[in-house]
Amino acid sequence: MSSPKPETPRLIEGGLAVDDRGQISFINDFHFENVKRFYMVANHSRGFVRAWHAHRHEAKYVHVIQGAAIIGAVEIDDWAQPSKDSQVHRYILAEKKPAVLYIPAGYANGFMSLTDDTRIVFFSTRTLEESLDDDIRFDSRYWDIWDIIER
Repeated sequence: MSSPKPETPRLIEGGLAVDDRGQISFINDFHFENVKRFYMVANHSRGFVRAWHAHRHEAKYVHVIQGAAIIGAVEIDDWAQPSKDSQVHRYILAEKKPAVLYIPAGYANGFMSLTDDTRIVFFSTRTLEESLDDDIRFDSRYWDIWDIIER
């Protein structure tokens, strides 16, 4: 019997409805499963990186409510010295394309603001007290996914 496939990050897409009254932004398939707290993060300027923050037991949901950001998520294969060759899941989240990114437990996450006004809400599956003993940090350039790709 094979073991279950580990969770991977997944994007929960939403939408925008616009009419003569204004607009509604929604993510109807996000159900706040196991969410115990939330917090909002804003950098002082675009191009600033906050990374890499990992948890063995805590999962996160990430939603950009203003501006835009590059969000990264990487599975940790070795908590003492993770492989720099691990696959990094890279997403662009923006207020103009509503979505919530699910980052499972066992992953490190980070982000870079793409606009000066970026505001990101993180929903956590652990209380602050539970999170304190499950808080692992790596250098912001350990997995360096922050280059803007010109097209």
